[in-house]
Amino acid sequence: MPVPCVAVIGEALVDEFQDGPVPGGAPFNVARSLAGLGAPVAFVSRIAAGDAPGQLLRDSARRYGLSEVGLQLDPTQPTGRVRVVEHAGGGHAFEIQAPAAWDFIQTAPAQALLAQQPAGWLYFGTLAQRHATSRATVRALVQGFAGRRLLDLNLRPGTDTRELAEASLALADWVKLNDDELAQLAAWLAPDAPDEARQVSALMTRFQLDRVVLTRGAEGWRLHAPEGRVLAQGPGVRQPALQDTVGAGDAFTALLLAGLALRRDLHATLALANRYAAFICGVRGPLPADPLALQPWRTALHALPTELSADLAPR
Repeated sequence: MPVPCVAVIGEALVDEFQDGPVPGGAPFNVARSLAGLGAPVAFVSRIAAGDAPGQLLRDSARRYGLSEVGLQLDPTQPTGRVRVVEHAGGGHAFEIQAPAAWDFIQTAPAQALLAQQPAGWLYFGTLAQRHATSRATVRALVQGFAGRRLLDLNLRPGTDTRELAEASLALADWVKLNDDELAQLAAWLAPDAPDEARQVSALMTRFQLDRVVLTRGAEGWRLHAPEGRVLAQGPGVRQPALQDTVGAGDAFTALLLAGLALRRDLHATLALANRYAAFICGVRGPLPADPLALQPWRTALHALPTELSADLAPR
């Protein structure tokens, strides 16, 4: 029986580090990881028709075996760029260019692509919804999607609003967020919840979420079920050769989605996702320059035991 693909929609852009440009954007990172890990993926985004940053993104997609069919070409807007400001100790901040081609993702070709490539999971985020055009496309695809929908709550300047978070949460089945994002959501939506379990419980009840995956950096991760129950958790993984933390959360999400799509054991998938995220912290940017570096992770993922639980079964 063929494995349904993972649909990924959102920004593809170039991260401009001090030492040079690197392909990036959370959805593009997730989609390339999925392709490199051997999980079928349909990626929807938009880049400029002929600029150098766009060519850099197309070259990277090809290296990772990611299809360009869903990559729309914009005749007027430039490919997205983000200046990465690195902090001592591994932290970073982003200065995001606007407007950019990924602000203008068109609905009709995106819907046509997903009609041709049935998907069991759909990944979406908040940053791609900063402009009305892409926001309408993202919401049309998510609302019309018959499978499970995973929201990566990437709160970034310009899209870190309560209104956008609430609208996105209302469309999701699963949510992946980090501890800073949980703190912000709790301040907006559950200010009286005294601890993590009750904060998560309040969010899951309000938005009827199936699962919340919380990444906590060096403190590890937790998987929450309704009422804030912890179904699984794991410790942090130290990266002795830290380069930067850009893309670590995307790596975690990508391997989780790959395991869900391939119906691998969920607890084992989450533990492997945590180790994969630590690995990414040891390379420059969100993915290694050579896709062959992902082969051990692909092998490990496909070697995980299968699980046909309610978490993994198609709708």
